[in-house]
Amino acid sequence: MNKNDVVELEISSLTNEGNGVGRYEGMAVFVPLTAVGDVIRCKIVKVLKCYAYGIIDEIITPSSDRIGPDCPAYSKCGGCVFRHISYEAELRAKEGFVRDSFMRIGKFNILPEPIQGCKSCNHYRNKSQLPVASDGESAYFGFFSARSHRVIWLEDCLIQPEIFTEISKAIMEYVNSNSISAYDEAAQNGLLRHIYLRMGHHSSEIILTLVVAKPSHAFDGLISILTVRFPQIKSVVLNINPDKTNVILGRKDICLYGDGYIMDDMCGKSVVISPHSFYQVNTPAAEDVYKTAAEYADFSGNETLLDLYCGIGTVGLSMADRVKSLIGVESVPQAIENAKSNAKRNNVKNAEFICGDAGKISEMLVDRGTSPDVIIVDPPRKGCDGNTLNAMLRMSPKKIVYISCNHATAARDARYLCDNGYKLVKYKPMDMFPRTGHVETVCLLSRQS
Repeated sequence: MNKNDVVELEISSLTNEGNGVGRYEGMAVFVPLTAVGDVIRCKIVKVLKCYAYGIIDEIITPSSDRIGPDCPAYSKCGGCVFRHISYEAELRAKEGFVRDSFMRIGKFNILPEPIQGCKSCNHYRNKSQLPVASDGESAYFGFFSARSHRVIWLEDCLIQPEIFTEISKAIMEYVNSNSISAYDEAAQNGLLRHIYLRMGHHSSEIILTLVVAKPSHAFDGLISILTVRFPQIKSVVLNINPDKTNVILGRKDICLYGDGYIMDDMCGKSVVISPHSFYQVNTPAAEDVYKTAAEYADFSGNETLLDLYCGIGTVGLSMADRVKSLIGVESVPQAIENAKSNAKRNNVKNAEFICGDAGKISEMLVDRGTSPDVIIVDPPRKGCDGNTLNAMLRMSPKKIVYISCNHATAARDARYLCDNGYKLVKYKPMDMFPRTGHVETVCLLSRQS
């Protein structure tokens, strides 16, 4: 097989990235925008030693899973990868991703519980980070193209709230009317880098963060325009990020309007959300995940619960009334302050929140003799580091409930824990990110006696 060959393929599976997989003369060929069951003519665009990449030349026989994409930017934007198949097919694929990781990486022989899907596939995100670019004449917002920093203009994203688009359009009208420059990554000049919006699902309160390359008064006249037109906006923050970096937020915030945060409810608890706070992007789905985690923990009421990577405390606080005491650990200082405020606001008196690296704080807790009965861990995509895993093993809780947005690292960490005294009891895929390639997993591990 060579580049530019046109071959016939039947697509037999999907990858996390949304590519269909077919085989030609024993070699795997990855083809975007295909569905399981598609028979296609495929043009080969890249050939490597063990696999190749192709694009659709012609769909000979379409899969029964295939539907018409409903977004004009779908093939260009780097967000959604499954808008061309039914949601039922997407859930089957995601359950397979989790199952395959736990069997292939984790070497487990048990099947997952059936995947739980979302009630709504559209407008579910409570957070949007929109890069700003210029076409040479005017500034515009959009989304990064897949595997690039090229900004694709999109008038309406179907997975974010419609009001985010309306607010962003109003900002760009002001920006272009006042000759405010978009930041140019290559040249490292210009002012406005990102429009960052967060909204409380239950409260409908919105916080707008304008990410800029340097402090500026250019947006002073924008505040009254936006807050009159969109009374849901309760706070506006100017975030200063002068660095050459892929990280969106800088370290310095200037509050231009409001208190610098918004309020929402999570699992019946009132929570404060600031620009730097970790907060799940799909609130109803997150509530289902936390309920499942609590069911897995099966509290009696006498436990000490350790919540690692606790963020603003939402996981642990949702369970605080079911345990004797709660300890939350998080490395982001603003998030810990939010967690403490959230505990006070909800009259939770059995909670302690500690700021620091999860691994180091876990070791500190071991040294001070803290012995949690249950550990809830919700790490970033890279999973837990060795220090955290080993500290968890030293604390030897009866149960570990592992929540993960990356089934591969969850399977890896579960295998490590099971090689050192634990047993995987069950695990459940739960979709929080419809139409994207991401899926959440909740795992229960118990200490073997």
